[in-house]
Amino acid sequence: MVTRGFEGRRPTVVAGRLPPGQYLAHDFPVLSAGPTPRLRLADWSFTLKHGPRPLARWSWAEFGELPRSEIKTDIHCVTKWSKFDTVWAGVRVADLLAAAGLAEPPTAFVLAHGFDGYSTNVPLADLMGEQAMVATHYDGQPLAAEHGGPARLLVPHLYFWKSAKWVNGLQFTEKDTAGFWENRGYHIYGDPWREQRFTGD
Repeated sequence: MVTRGFEGRRPTVVAGRLPPGQYLAHDFPVLSAGPTPRLRLADWSFTLKHGPRPLARWSWAEFGELPRSEIKTDIHCVTKWSKFDTVWAGVRVADLLAAAGLAEPPTAFVLAHGFDGYSTNVPLADLMGEQAMVATHYDGQPLAAEHGGPARLLVPHLYFWKSAKWVNGLQFTEKDTAGFWENRGYHIYGDPWREQRFTGD
């Protein structure tokens, strides 16, 4: 006999992977700061900049020639859902910098920018691991527009607002410059395991 609403402890695989305050989602919720832009691949480009100065730029066709990677990872949204074992493919940020000839990146901070005017800050160190990428595919299919297609930033170890949708560039900045949500009270870093949802957390 089991008391209603009580089913014992979560399986260890969930308890060890689910950050505090999160619940496991089996669908893929769609949340955005504004309407979903519909981008033609012919109009898409991606630019690396230092401040206002362009360092490298790729068209969609050129981006497709860069080294490709695939990862399986968990993702965590600030609205408290998490999704396990998501599969993404795209170009790792480290490979982008290598393709641009940036053996020594100009600063330690980055602002990611989207075609919709969205921005979010990420320390460069958080983009240089094996998992951070500009993703163009999800679960073996081209990334749907509502999930940020044709390309989005993926930084899975931080809350998902850091994984900017419809990304069109990374801008090196001299300081850790707040982006769209950070200027509206979200945490400057956003670590799910420390529940860094809002300023002061």
